[in-house]
Amino acid sequence: MASINILKDIQIKQAKPKEKEYFLNDGAGLRIAIKPNSNKIWEFRYTYNGSRRKTTFKSYPIVTLENARIKRDEFLNLIAKGIDPITKTKEDKQEQNIDVNGMFLTVASEWLSREKERIAPSTFKDKIKVFEKDIYPFFKNTHIKDIKPKDIIKVIDTKQLQAREVASKIFNYLDNLFRYSVMQGYCERNIIQDIRKRDILKPEKVRHYPKITDEKILKELINAIYRYNGSHSTRNALKLVLHIPLRADNLCNLKWDYINFEAKSLTIPRLEMKVKDLNLEDFKMPLSDEVINILKDQKPFTEHQEYIFLGRDNRSPINKESPNKALKLLGFDDEANNRKITSHGFRGTFRSLIDTLDTDNRFSFEVKEKALDHHEISDTVRAYTHKADYFERLKPLMNFWSDYIKGFIYE
Repeated sequence: MASINILKDIQIKQAKPKEKEYFLNDGAGLRIAIKPNSNKIWEFRYTYNGSRRKTTFKSYPIVTLENARIKRDEFLNLIAKGIDPITKTKEDKQEQNIDVNGMFLTVASEWLSREKERIAPSTFKDKIKVFEKDIYPFFKNTHIKDIKPKDIIKVIDTKQLQAREVASKIFNYLDNLFRYSVMQGYCERNIIQDIRKRDILKPEKVRHYPKITDEKILKELINAIYRYNGSHSTRNALKLVLHIPLRADNLCNLKWDYINFEAKSLTIPRLEMKVKDLNLEDFKMPLSDEVINILKDQKPFTEHQEYIFLGRDNRSPINKESPNKALKLLGFDDEANNRKITSHGFRGTFRSLIDTLDTDNRFSFEVKEKALDHHEISDTVRAYTHKADYFERLKPLMNFWSDYIKGFIYE
């Protein structure tokens, strides 16, 4: 058997660099390379499956002679068991990386950064808020592979005591997160598959957004909005939604780039809408004369910024709750007497009254639905839906509705 542990520490310390690299052998595959630049690097050479292989143990004196020998002996033991040391080291490092990267907070952050690229900023902001408030506190020091179905159920049960809708979102978010984690190798399976959503979420009580359809109350609402003396942006946002029944998110995040005064049109990119199917056209609506007047009234205050309706900092869009707070201040928070409405409720007011007012059937069902950007639920049906240009057909409908609203304004 070849001699081992030949070197002495003093030899390594006193070894001087030469023009060319040279080696001091310690036996059993271990040697130290003395480089021309004075570096001293440990090397281990061995044969595995008939192939010569070489790896390094870093440099001397960071790795001492004693530690280099310990490492050599570990590698020799692996070889004796039929294990390639280099392959084993790489696998260990990969596993260690997965352990570190697989911590729940890290995985969630990684997944959310991808989500940010595909969803609207406001939607991403809401999703981040749910994770920070309702999910992270349960898993902040947990590896994702150690999470059990009972842990997921606990998170959802806790939230549905406050808000069932958010609890439902949490289920969906975690389902997608675990799918991503399996794909990345952070865990072996999606444990959400072991849980049926309907088994843990209590039946939802169907509750429609409050709307106003009584013309007397509607008249009071219209005039209260037109005379509102609060924030200029909030007043004009409420005036606008009286005439164009936008969703609250789209209303508050309207940008000047979406407005074409010459064409008298509003165009919101499809990805900013609730239904983000790229096979669908962007949401395009004609603007009545009254809507143009509202926008022109707003323009001097915010035309220098991106958003039409600005919040207190005069840079960001108004908060989605700002119009709702204003409606409460105006006295429209009394659901018992049909005097309650939110910014989203204007859509219901529009849809209900348009059907009531359209006694001559001037406007088709499809046009009324297009005004609300309603689409078929089925992706397959949407894929075969005729892509008609409804813009011209929407003009008489939206002018009719705008004139109807204007007719209630006190002189």
